[in-house]
Amino acid sequence: MRLDDSTYEYVKEEVIDLFVRYDVKCIPIDGYELAAKMGIVSIPYSALSPKQLEAAQGISSDGFYLEPGDGKEYIYYNDQVGYERCNMTILHEIGHAVLGHSEDTDPEVAEAEAAFFAKYAIAPPPLVHKIRPECPEKIADTFCISFEASWYAWDYYCNWKRFHSAYGRFTTYEMKLNELYGITA
Repeated sequence: MRLDDSTYEYVKEEVIDLFVRYDVKCIPIDGYELAAKMGIVSIPYSALSPKQLEAAQGISSDGFYLEPGDGKEYIYYNDQVGYERCNMTILHEIGHAVLGHSEDTDPEVAEAEAAFFAKYAIAPPPLVHKIRPECPEKIADTFCISFEASWYAWDYYCNWKRFHSAYGRFTTYEMKLNELYGITA
């Protein structure tokens, strides 16, 4: 599902504001660490009882965010799929939390927003630009993402770079990110 441009801009701003709020300065971006800083408890599917696991997989084979009303927030995730996929799932679920998705949110919109949140958070173009990648493999290695995700990040970065080159300036949120990471344009 394609979101409107203003929604993409909003999501990018939310990612960067989150990074600034929780002083996220490392590459690769670690969803587990970010969730912990946010006070969200991450629970791997392997820690669940067989009955709980069946229920969890009935909700999602990858993972899900839960705010049960006990004052805590939880991310349950399938830890049998490798670090890269788990990290992306954690970031996706953080996206649901940060963007305030609820049962009232259109599920298709919520999933599209959370997917973009994770995609942008895992490898923001200004940080990709910092490493001056010559190929998707460099992005995969640096940001600890799957080869498939690195191709998406590469394509997104190339489009961002063309736009940035044409307009020659960073957005306000990109300047915040550059300042956070000590990047001089």
